[in-house]
Amino acid sequence: MTKVATMDTETFDIAERDVLAVLPARSQDLARLRVLVQQRPQATVTVMGKYNHGKSRLLNELLGSDAFAVADKRETVALAEHVQPDVRWLDAPGLDADVGLADDGHAYHAAWLQADIRLFVHAAKEGELDAAERTLLHALDADQQRTRRRALFVLTQVDQMADDAHLDKVVTAIHAQAPELPLHQVSSTRHRQGVEGGKKLLIEKSGIPALQAVLHEAIAEVPAARVHETALLLGEIRGELQSAKSDAQSRLQSLQDTQHQQRQAFEQGLIEVLDKVQIDLQPVLEVSGPDQALVPDSFENAFKLTAGKQERARIQIAYSRACIAINAHLVKHGVVGLPQAQQTSVTSLDTVMVAVMGVSVKYREDLRKIFCEPEGRDRLGRDFARYFELSDDRQALASQIAQCEAERVAADKALQALATLEAV
Repeated sequence: MTKVATMDTETFDIAERDVLAVLPARSQDLARLRVLVQQRPQATVTVMGKYNHGKSRLLNELLGSDAFAVADKRETVALAEHVQPDVRWLDAPGLDADVGLADDGHAYHAAWLQADIRLFVHAAKEGELDAAERTLLHALDADQQRTRRRALFVLTQVDQMADDAHLDKVVTAIHAQAPELPLHQVSSTRHRQGVEGGKKLLIEKSGIPALQAVLHEAIAEVPAARVHETALLLGEIRGELQSAKSDAQSRLQSLQDTQHQQRQAFEQGLIEVLDKVQIDLQPVLEVSGPDQALVPDSFENAFKLTAGKQERARIQIAYSRACIAINAHLVKHGVVGLPQAQQTSVTSLDTVMVAVMGVSVKYREDLRKIFCEPEGRDRLGRDFARYFELSDDRQALASQIAQCEAERVAADKALQALATLEAV
């Protein structure tokens, strides 16, 4: 802890930024951790509770001086502070005193970020706890169990009860509502009267000395509690970061496996289609005698059905069937439309098949070069694979992979920053 106390603000700022990039829900814990590593020498005691429940008066009696303003009107509107050599006292604005909830914000800041010890105050004359008080008390107790920051429940203004029977009734009801925290009954008025009148019995009866003794014990526990809470927060954050990194790595590996398997399936399927196309083309490619498709049409037979025209039509039909077979494979793998940058004003031409294969083939040699020779087949494999990678599904998968990689890198970066924070 001594080393951590010398940490510069920039080191913590970097670690906080990197951690919050991965774990935004840890903002409050990081804010508390910042307070812890700053290592004020004094234990911080925050008094909190609803408006006009005697918080400031209680603080003054615990201090033995009128350090905090006391009035019947709403006096404390922000965090009031009084620092002694061993204790820093905070008087938080009353909960629910401000309809705009600004005071609540000050109070919660003091209780959850600044305080090593929380004194929750409730006036006996108000009777049972309301729902908001019960919720806060349960939260304070849960945090006490987790972080070892002490929470003390103080019932103030017990002197204003009609008699002991009424007080016992209120105490019993409150204990049923919040049995997890011992109830310290005090009267600031009796304590002041006892001090001013030199009446020891009245001072003891006020409950203030007993509360001071409990506070003294709690203050002595603060250094160890800070060490525990610092290690707890760092450990929890580190564990979440490791889990986030592991999860991102697992998802990344799964997506990369899917990406590889899809590419393999596409390429293997295309090879199988091209093999079948090559077999199906053999009857068309094998001719005995002169290749009539190479004989050009003359002006005289421009409108006649010649052997050359028949052969070229036969070749075109074979080419179309080959394209249909390939296109079925492309559609199966989502390779249909062209990327936006390649699209034209003619929708029917904006297909991968047209971009790679063209529209027609007239001669057998063209069929042979495209579908049968290694160079032609390799070109088809490269071109179709390129459009496969540019397809919407593959681009979406690539985006997911990039996101997972970014999450993994961010988690790793945050872990390194946290390690630097712990090593300072």
